[in-house]
Amino acid sequence: MSQSGKPRNLALSLGALGIVYGDIGTSPLYAFQSAFGNSGVTYNPEHVLGILSLIFWALVLMVSVKYVALVLRADNGGEGGILALMALVMRRYAGGGRKRVAVIMLGLVGAAMFYGDSVITPAISVLSAVEGLSVATPVFAAWEVPITVGILIGLFIVQRHGTHGIGRWFGPVMLLWFGAIGVFGLLRIAEQPHVLGALNPLEGAVLVARHPGLALVLLGAVFLVLTGGEALYADMGHFGRRPIQLAWSAVVLPALLLNYFGQGAAVLGDPQAVKNPFFMMLPHAAIWPMLLLATAATVIASQAVISGAYSMTAQAIKLGYLPRIPVIYTNAEQRGQIYIPFINWMLMLFVLALVTIFRSADALANAYGLAVNVTMLVTTLFCWSASQQKWGWGATRAALVWGGFLALDLLFLLSNSLKVVHGGWFPILFGAVIYTLLATWKDGRRLLRRHLREQGIGLEDFIASLTLYPPKRVEGTAIYLTPDLATVPHALLHNLKHNKVLHERTLFLSARTADVPHVDPATGISLKDLGDGVYLLHVDYGFQDTPDIVRLLADMERLHEMEFHLMETSFFLARQTIIPARLPGMALWREILFSWMSRNAQAAADYFRIPPNRVVELGTQVEI
Repeated sequence: MSQSGKPRNLALSLGALGIVYGDIGTSPLYAFQSAFGNSGVTYNPEHVLGILSLIFWALVLMVSVKYVALVLRADNGGEGGILALMALVMRRYAGGGRKRVAVIMLGLVGAAMFYGDSVITPAISVLSAVEGLSVATPVFAAWEVPITVGILIGLFIVQRHGTHGIGRWFGPVMLLWFGAIGVFGLLRIAEQPHVLGALNPLEGAVLVARHPGLALVLLGAVFLVLTGGEALYADMGHFGRRPIQLAWSAVVLPALLLNYFGQGAAVLGDPQAVKNPFFMMLPHAAIWPMLLLATAATVIASQAVISGAYSMTAQAIKLGYLPRIPVIYTNAEQRGQIYIPFINWMLMLFVLALVTIFRSADALANAYGLAVNVTMLVTTLFCWSASQQKWGWGATRAALVWGGFLALDLLFLLSNSLKVVHGGWFPILFGAVIYTLLATWKDGRRLLRRHLREQGIGLEDFIASLTLYPPKRVEGTAIYLTPDLATVPHALLHNLKHNKVLHERTLFLSARTADVPHVDPATGISLKDLGDGVYLLHVDYGFQDTPDIVRLLADMERLHEMEFHLMETSFFLARQTIIPARLPGMALWREILFSWMSRNAQAAADYFRIPPNRVVELGTQVEI
């Protein structure tokens, strides 16, 4: 590594502490406590050491080996996340068929469950920090929920201002957090050094062998130490693989292990500490400072998953799984910093509902884990395919490695499924709703395109008709946005029908989102001259690119020497009003849902950033 590269990697690693590791970094607030609070485990040294052993090896195998060493290699042009990984795997099945459909379904399930995590994480993390108040003084015991609600409302209100102002403090605050939890854990370990015996995998194995039923329940609590693991991969595009790996190995993993073992040592020294081992392991003088630091850390962790939900939504829109909704860029210099009002307020409502319904971190822990578990399982399946496709692994090697991780994922899923009746129903219900929205929009758009193609006029026939029956031509340039370059845009047919004119220069513009993060305009823009002043213009965007018509026209002038005068250019768009009908395709209730989503979608003119005074919108009704 070059000398100049080292400071950059260190700076990015510090940033990763604030964004990538906020979720998993605040798990010590509730994970070890949940093992005793929700699983029915009674205190004894054997159970403490067995639980710590399971926590240690879960972090090593599922995070250090699976995610840090392997999954981070499965990037899609440097980008990570379940949708980026799905797009990568879909290249292997570009020809279509059942396998491609299965990949899409799995990807949508993983994305839907990611939203479930985005709702539960702010609720459980902030509430678990505020619960430290009752350890400091019983005066605030009745105020834990109202204080949590107030903090969360404030967090969602400030989202519209972006994080570029305070974001630079996230890394240092989390570095202080990891340093503090590591030091206090080490102090407790020094008092009970025999707790390090839990490093022996036999301690966990003995617990599982002697109490298999109890161990199965315990795995649901152990899984809570892994809940931020998916963020390592999802945020890879912001920081790169090496800084994330460096932050994990040098800071996060050592601090987490010291703290978990410190909590175990505190419980071994005082069994009463199982009520809240994180705060009860602290010296009395450190409780208030750590309470403030924990609150700051959980707010940062919540900010990270909220930002992740924004990024996931933006990707889903561009990949065609959600309707266009307004996306606000909060930082002109960093395109990745966005704010989506609809997602923000939806998340806030569900987060506040969770806090007021469950009212404690212990109760919320029953709802937590299942959503992340499903997303991790989907990641394992996709990486199984990507390792053969991208890394050139043989089928046997891939099966041995990823089959082992799949077995662990399924074991955790079995344990987490035991929580369904105690709160685990929430992420399932929430994920099912999100999946329905994603799948309905995708299927509805497919049916709409098929209908327009069947009812449309072939482009070749139209071009031929211009010679036989030339319409009246008017000055200027007309650009028609169309999803299908094989047929004539309906907006043009309506224009000819009602105005009986055709512009001197007419372009049919089609845009497609590719399965890579970014596309160079030099390769992403293709232009075909059909004669008679008619052109086909196709643009490929990456799923991290932002469509911009003005920039596209500038690229056209630079690459194809085609001059445009914006005030002499008109953009014609067709807006379809969806009429649900009992036709083959989707169930009627899904057609009604698709119609509602279509009506509330952002206008194409706004999405493509077309100057409003240059837009002509023509409507039509379509039955599907």
